[in-house]
Amino acid sequence: MAKKTMKPGTMLNPVPAVMVSCGEGEEANIITIAWTGIINSEPPVTYVSVRKSRHSHRLISESGEFVINLTTEALAKATDFCGVKSGRDLDKWKITGLTKEAASLVSCPMIKEAPVNLECKVMEIKEFPTHDMFIAEIVSVHADESLYDEGNRIRLDRAGLIAYNHGEYFGLKPMPLGKFGYSIMKPKTRRRINREKRNRRG
Repeated sequence: MAKKTMKPGTMLNPVPAVMVSCGEGEEANIITIAWTGIINSEPPVTYVSVRKSRHSHRLISESGEFVINLTTEALAKATDFCGVKSGRDLDKWKITGLTKEAASLVSCPMIKEAPVNLECKVMEIKEFPTHDMFIAEIVSVHADESLYDEGNRIRLDRAGLIAYNHGEYFGLKPMPLGKFGYSIMKPKTRRRINREKRNRRG
């Protein structure tokens, strides 16, 4: 397959589309972030990269806290709005109808409508020409009770999560292509998993 060479750019796609809540009280704000991910597992460490000019950059810098709120197809319009409008000029909570929910360990609110909320405390700030990377420890996680199955296993495939791909939002398929390690799965293990799936459907 022939390929065209382009100039270097941010072409790592798709990426998460999350709403990050920050600030507190009347200054509480929401910013949509696509540049986020996991850095470490123990302790759990994440990051968000925020453009220096954004209103939320100051709020996170001053408080050292934020919440990553996972987004869904139902929240796609609010997610987009919070990414294109500035909290300097308007109240995003009021306009989008999103609800502030008290977090357990950070002062900024969580978004109640989000299926999963990750409370984060900033450990370090890496400065770059256009964006600053806020590296933070995930200090608490909250997930909607409706996402848990009968075995108390969280089922994020039921959440209707979305991703951001080169300027557009896409829903994630509810059916996986395979789970981690499926490429080397033994036939005996595959048969057991299929049997368990049939029993769950019951």
